[in-house]
Amino acid sequence: MFEGLFPPLARFSIVMVLLFTIPPLCRRVRLPAVVGLLAAGVLLGPHGLQVAPRNAEIVAFFAELGKLLLMFFAGMEIDLVQFNRTRNRSIGFGVLTFALPLAAGTAVGFASGHYWVGALLIGSLLASHTLIAYPIVEKLGQLRNEAVTVTIGATVFTDVASLLILAICIPIHASGFNTESFIRQLVELAIYVPAVLLGLGWASRRLFALKPTKEGQFALMLLIVSIAAVAAEHIHLEGIIGAFLAGLAVNTAVRHSEAKHELEFIGNHLFIPTFFITIGFLIDLKTFAETLVQHFGLVCGIVGGLIGTKWLAAEIARRAFGYTRLEGSVMWSLSLPQVAATLAAALVAYDTTNAAGERLIGEPVLNSVIVLLVVTSVLGPVLTERTAKKLPPPLAAHPEPPPPAVHIDPPKHHELV
Repeated sequence: MFEGLFPPLARFSIVMVLLFTIPPLCRRVRLPAVVGLLAAGVLLGPHGLQVAPRNAEIVAFFAELGKLLLMFFAGMEIDLVQFNRTRNRSIGFGVLTFALPLAAGTAVGFASGHYWVGALLIGSLLASHTLIAYPIVEKLGQLRNEAVTVTIGATVFTDVASLLILAICIPIHASGFNTESFIRQLVELAIYVPAVLLGLGWASRRLFALKPTKEGQFALMLLIVSIAAVAAEHIHLEGIIGAFLAGLAVNTAVRHSEAKHELEFIGNHLFIPTFFITIGFLIDLKTFAETLVQHFGLVCGIVGGLIGTKWLAAEIARRAFGYTRLEGSVMWSLSLPQVAATLAAALVAYDTTNAAGERLIGEPVLNSVIVLLVVTSVLGPVLTERTAKKLPPPLAAHPEPPPPAVHIDPPKHHELV
């Protein structure tokens, strides 16, 4: 409709207006900003008013950088100290809240006609979770409740395991299954993951110990993300896997660095919103509506399967660990939202094609994931706020002397998700 009408600076001005207005408007109606940004992308994209050009290299670069920073921040925000405090229970709940949704999603994938790689990938999209309700439990003073701590720690397991499945499925779909190639991929993963986690982690600690200037710290973090992403792509992995592992690797080294907040600021308010807007460019409302009608079973299977299996995982863990029903409900609601990382992984899978030009997941699955995003990003925080308010103070719930207080930096991108 308006394609070619606006010069580049005018389009940039429009995007800045959106970034200025959408997040506060979404907060007022208690919706994650990502929902509003997706809607803006639909409106301005090639399937809407066509304000944005179909092939804009600068926008594509901003979106790619935003996708990498999104996963980098996700790795940095995982509190490894807190994870170590309840490591065994966190891993136990992580296995449950990963394996049950993975099985349900894989079953839905098979039922919808996907072969095993596509079905397993769909399962992995349901297996992780995004802690967008973290600020709620923090505000209510429940971070020292063991059930909350266990759920937060489980994020380490679910996110890493989901991305490793993505790392395996992508090359198999792109080039076909070959035993030799599969073994080589596993060997490359076995070398790459420790190299990033241990090698980059060691290097970052040494470099940050030299106390570079704020500008140097800023450039160093971007360099670390770039190295991890390029190295991942060199062994036929997706860059987002390298970015997430890089975030884990530098987690402790950069937690209190001066430049961390500046990088988060520019990433969360420019590059990551651009990434979400460009995802909106892919959504054709007509096709989206047809997906809801023609693939209603797929949508219900993905959304219902996720909600049901996350509840089942929380209930099993609650009974095994001796938590109250309220604590089990908080574990469920905290592990429910599927937002940023799930959407990024789904987009990567959607963009992956084989020699015949077939996508790893098609538009129906991508649209179903967007429905999942909207439903869980609203339902999860609402349930968390209602149940966490009823929890007794941590000292009353667990009368034994508490462990030393650990300072936890709150997630910086929760306004986006």
